[in-house]
Amino acid sequence: MKNRRFKGLSIKTALALYSVIAISVLTIVISGIGYHLFEKNVKENYQKYARTVLDNAYSIVELYSFGDMIADRNMPADYEKMRGYLNAIKENSDIEYLYAIYFEDIEDIHSVTYAINTKTAEELENGGTYTYLGTPCEAGGFEDDTLLELQSAVKKGKKKSATLEGHSDEYGHMLNGYRVIFDSKGKAVGLLCVEIDINNISKVLKQYISAIMLFAFIITVVIIAVFVIKTEHAIIFPITGISDAAEDFVKSIGSQEDMDKSVNELIRLKIRSRNEIGVLYKTISKMETAIAEQLSNIRQKNKNIMRMQNGLMVLMADMVAVRDSDTGAHIQKTSAYVKIILEGLQRKGYYQDILTPQYINDVVKSAPLHDVGKIHIRDEILNKTSKLTDEEYEIMKTHTTFGKEIIDKAINTVEGEGYLLEARNMAAYHHERWDGTGYPEGLKGEEIPLSARVMAVADVLDALTSPRIYKPAFPLSVAIQKIEEGKEIQFDPKCVEALIDSLPEVKTVLKRFYPDYKDEGLSSEVDD
Repeated sequence: MKNRRFKGLSIKTALALYSVIAISVLTIVISGIGYHLFEKNVKENYQKYARTVLDNAYSIVELYSFGDMIADRNMPADYEKMRGYLNAIKENSDIEYLYAIYFEDIEDIHSVTYAINTKTAEELENGGTYTYLGTPCEAGGFEDDTLLELQSAVKKGKKKSATLEGHSDEYGHMLNGYRVIFDSKGKAVGLLCVEIDINNISKVLKQYISAIMLFAFIITVVIIAVFVIKTEHAIIFPITGISDAAEDFVKSIGSQEDMDKSVNELIRLKIRSRNEIGVLYKTISKMETAIAEQLSNIRQKNKNIMRMQNGLMVLMADMVAVRDSDTGAHIQKTSAYVKIILEGLQRKGYYQDILTPQYINDVVKSAPLHDVGKIHIRDEILNKTSKLTDEEYEIMKTHTTFGKEIIDKAINTVEGEGYLLEARNMAAYHHERWDGTGYPEGLKGEEIPLSARVMAVADVLDALTSPRIYKPAFPLSVAIQKIEEGKEIQFDPKCVEALIDSLPEVKTVLKRFYPDYKDEGLSSEVDD
C-alpha cells in the first residue's frame, strides 16, 4: 500500500479522532451525571444520619425534661447526668458537634445562647471544657441565614427534625441538624442541634471523578486500539486500495498496457466485503474493465482511421505525382524540410504558443497535400518545359485555390480534423509572400498561417536544390544565399533563420534522395 500525504485528515485519523471526541463527551456527561447523583446520595445519607442521631439525643432530652430546665434557666442535678448520656451519643457517632441553644430574645437572632454542649473523652483529655446553660454563643459561630431558619423553627414550634447546610470561615461546610425543644407546657423554648463536617464530600467526589476518568481513559485506549485495527482491515485497507487503483488507472489512461496492468491490480485486491465498500469495489472494477476495453477499441479504431487518412493523403499526393513529373520526390523532400524548420523554430523558442507537438505532427503529416490543387491544372501547362505565358501562369496560380477547395470539402466530410486545417493553409497560402505581394490573397507577414510560411521556405529550397526538366539543381550554398536574399521580402525571417541553423539536417535529406549530391560551392560560413 502506498504512503500518501493527505491535505485533510485521513479516514483512519478522522475516525479515531471522532471516537475520542465521542467517548470524551460521553465520559464528561456520565461523569457529570454521576457526580451529581453521587453528591446527592452522599448528602441524603448524611441528612438521614444527622436526623437519626438527633432523634436519639432528643429522646434523652425529653426523658430529663430539658425543656423545663431551659425555660427556668435552671441546671438541677439531672443536668449533668443528661450531659453524660448526650456525651455517650456523640462518642459513639461520627458527628462533630452535639449541643442545645435558645434565644434570650426570640426577636433577636444574635441573642443565641448555649443550653448545653457535649464533649468526647478525647476532647476533654485534650483540654476541652463544658459549656453550661446560659453561656452566650461566640459571635460569628452561626451564619445569619442559619440563625433565621432556627428562629423561624422555634417561632413556629416545628416538631420534626430538619437539616440545613451552613458555612463559616472557621469551620467550613457543615451539615446542621436541628429539632425544637418544648417545655412541659408545650412551649418551644430552644433547639437541639448536631453538626456533621461535610468538607470531605468534595474530596470523596474528586476521588470518584478521578476513578471514572482513569477508567474512561483505559476504556478509550482499548476501544481506539481495537477500532483502529478493525477499521484498518475492514475499511481503510479496502478504501485505500480502491483509491490507489483508481488513481493509477486515471494516470495510465494514456497507455493501454499500463491501463490493463492497473485493472489487474484492482482485481487482485479481492475485496469481499458485503457492505457499501464491497459494492463500491465491484462497481469500480466493472467500470475500469469496461473503460479499458472501450479505450482499447477506440485506440484500434483510431489507428485504423489514421492509416486510412494517411493512405488517402498518399493517394491524393500520388494522383498529383502521376501527372507532374517534378512532384513525386518533391513531396517527400518538402515534408522533411518542413519538419526540420518547425523543429528549428521550436529549439529557438519562436512561436511557442503555436508549436505544440500536436501542431508539428499535423503540419508534417499534411505537408504532402500542399500541391494537391495541381490536379486541376491541365497537363500541357503542368508539364510544360518552356516558360509559361502570362495566361498560363495565371492558370497555374489557381492550384492554390483549387487545393483549398479540395481540402475544405474533405474537412466538411471528416468534421474539421486539425491536420486537414493545416493542409488547407499550406495548399492555399504557400505562395503568399512576407511583403504581401504573393497570391492568392496577398496576405502579409504573420497574417499568413505559420504552416504556409514554413512550406514557402521548404518549397523554394527544394525547387532550387532539385533538378528540373527546365534547369539543373543549384548547389545548396547558392540556394541558401537566394533564400537569405528573400528574407523579410518573400520569407518569414525566423523560418529562414531556423533553416540556416539546421543545415546539417538539410544535407542529410539531400544525401538520402541524391546519394551523389555534392555542393562544391558551399562557403565555409554556411558550412559552419
